[in-house]
Amino acid sequence: MLGRVRTAMSHLVGGLGGPPSAEPPDPPPPAPVPPTPPVPPAPGFCRSPPGGGSFARPAFLQLTPEELQLADDHTGRAVQSPRESQRRLPWNTGYAEVINAGKSQHNEDQACCEVVFVEKRRTQRSNSVPKETAGELDGRKKGLYFHYWALFDGHAGSGAAVMASKLLHRHICEQLRDLVDLLQDASPPPICLQDDSRVLLAEPNRAPLAEEDAEVPNDALPRFHLEKAVSHESLVVGAIENAFKQMDNQIERERVNRHVSGGCCALAVVYLLGKFYVANAGDSRDIIIRNGEIIPMSREFTPETERQRLQFLGFLRPELLGNEFTHLEFPRRIQQKELGKKMLYRDQSMNGWAYKRIDEHDLKFPLIYGEGKKARVMATIGVTRGLGDHDLKVYSSNINIKPFLSCFPEVRVYDLTQYEHCPDDVLVMGTDGLWDVTNDQEVANVVTEVLMGYEPNDPCRYTMVALELVVRSRGVLKERGWRMANDKMGSGDDISVFVIPLGGPGNYG
Repeated sequence: MLGRVRTAMSHLVGGLGGPPSAEPPDPPPPAPVPPTPPVPPAPGFCRSPPGGGSFARPAFLQLTPEELQLADDHTGRAVQSPRESQRRLPWNTGYAEVINAGKSQHNEDQACCEVVFVEKRRTQRSNSVPKETAGELDGRKKGLYFHYWALFDGHAGSGAAVMASKLLHRHICEQLRDLVDLLQDASPPPICLQDDSRVLLAEPNRAPLAEEDAEVPNDALPRFHLEKAVSHESLVVGAIENAFKQMDNQIERERVNRHVSGGCCALAVVYLLGKFYVANAGDSRDIIIRNGEIIPMSREFTPETERQRLQFLGFLRPELLGNEFTHLEFPRRIQQKELGKKMLYRDQSMNGWAYKRIDEHDLKFPLIYGEGKKARVMATIGVTRGLGDHDLKVYSSNINIKPFLSCFPEVRVYDLTQYEHCPDDVLVMGTDGLWDVTNDQEVANVVTEVLMGYEPNDPCRYTMVALELVVRSRGVLKERGWRMANDKMGSGDDISVFVIPLGGPGNYG
């Protein structure tokens, strides 16, 4: 086992894983989310030869075949961004990307930027109305819009990232359809929804009752009543969490027929009814820069940041470790000659360290191996949340990694209505290619420096920020590789960046 893991580590040391003022025109309501047919080529999409998978760039870049070939050049690493001659991204969003320096065959990052209409789900009652009445209702469909930005950092192939970039926002839309009326109603959400659109309301100190149960005597009520308060905000968070789960399920179901390879980290931002919902599953990150203040809106999910969750699963389900790994952590590998001695360790319940007497079981390989950016789960993968990876196994074994990889995001909320935002207040989203070489303060400095060179009402200023962030993080090709201005190594990874103005378009006069 030790030799096998060492071989795996030699292959993997490089690392895997990584209110708008003007209402937009009504796009056609999105279709339900069925198992989807193969997606036809579109501008910015190029298919590799048979058997070679697919290479795709975000369709909103509208790259010509010549530009697509340039974007796929590992040597020149030309930075790509939406052309000024084309329609701007929603909210005057800025975007830029660049391919890696040879880490993978193609750019495995993907991106999506959409305005999505959520149509209220039709109930049994609405399905039973006369056809002429139904026709009138169809003419004024009830719903709401949300703005959506997402980055998907693929690993071991781009299949999962491409699929998620095309479908995750549709899953979010589907999860929100039952909530259209509730989110636009100031009253607390009902505890229970009925098929005919009637609801069971939560009343203070009283168990919810259906109309037919209204005459039940008090002594027949349950002893314990449900009294938890549920906010509208938490409904949206739950919808996003479920959408990630449904997306992961779809990747698992269709991974063979659609040739969905690998997995991906996913970072999505949803703007709905005055709030940003930032959902992160992986090691991509985003920050808000407001009046010079830096507000982190996500955190990296790595073997070290999620050590206790991983150890706890290994403790509860030791069979997942395949009799090859131990869920305990030690400062270093234990040697055979140290059996019977006391050594520092920690388990799933500990933040500190203590001593234990070493036995034969402790000689197994650690569940979390390595430190920092080189830490790996089962010596295989360096991220602990994301979509896909359903076929990923420990090198040369039948031990599945997926049980330890969660598809559920952490969702943080930022209420735009609580602050007055100026034109220089932005949200910056980036894959780990940015954050590996550029810290939060350096990103904020670039944002301030670039925005100062443009008029506040110039819509291209946010694209210029995204371009500058990518260029500085990539660096310049020199004899010793890609180097940044301070002569430190630039990022050799794929880099993708969104820059979103917090006030939306037209809010700055």
